[in-house]
Amino acid sequence: MSAVGDTKAITPPDILAQGWDAARLPDCLHDTCRPAVDPHCDVVLVGDSVGMVLHGLPSTLGVTLEMMIMHGQAVRRGLQQLMIVDMPFGSYEESPEQAFRNAARVMAETGCAAVKLEGGETMAETIRFLAERGVPVMGHVGLTPQAVNTFGGYRVQGRGGDAERVGSDALAVSEAGAFALVLEKVPEALARRITAEVAIPTIALAPRRLVTGRSLSSTTCWASSATSGPNSSSAMLNWGRPLRLPSRPMRGK
Repeated sequence: MSAVGDTKAITPPDILAQGWDAARLPDCLHDTCRPAVDPHCDVVLVGDSVGMVLHGLPSTLGVTLEMMIMHGQAVRRGLQQLMIVDMPFGSYEESPEQAFRNAARVMAETGCAAVKLEGGETMAETIRFLAERGVPVMGHVGLTPQAVNTFGGYRVQGRGGDAERVGSDALAVSEAGAFALVLEKVPEALARRITAEVAIPTIALAPRRLVTGRSLSSTTCWASSATSGPNSSSAMLNWGRPLRLPSRPMRGK
């Protein structure tokens, strides 16, 4: 796997084609990303929980586009790997055109190779619009922290009859052209079913552990956080010390 200044960074098409065999993922800031990603990780997500971890916000809802750009720029200076930046609440939901305008700005000003946005069927049109215009998109369904007020808290999604909704959201994101998909805080059985059904790599996150990774056959590098926030305490969404978790090979298409 690539190290800083060592080999060429992987790309979103690499992940789409090879699944997580192509990558290992941390989440970090400039001062922590070098030890976290060298030489163990190939993809870095700059998550919007930076607002909670570093700015003391009670949720991710107050995070601005300017915050994400600033932190994306800081992380970019510390690594050469593929970097994905979260699109913050309010920066993409209004229309596909708004999403493209802001995503293009994030990519241009941070040097990231892709963006991540939350939402399922309701965001499929936007994901398709971005993908068709050169913006690689990582999707995010299940518990979507930016919708915490709608959910009434950071609760597990997809239990019982709600499983159909989460499954439909995942399929819509996949068919819209996302190159990868985060499944946050969904039951393990549902996460594994979705992973087998969709045509893109998935990462499924549960409280303090990685549940699934499509074709993930190598050690995955994550960052854990002791700060409070969404119950998943997921490495994709928080910063902290490097933590290496054993992979769980998954069967998929």
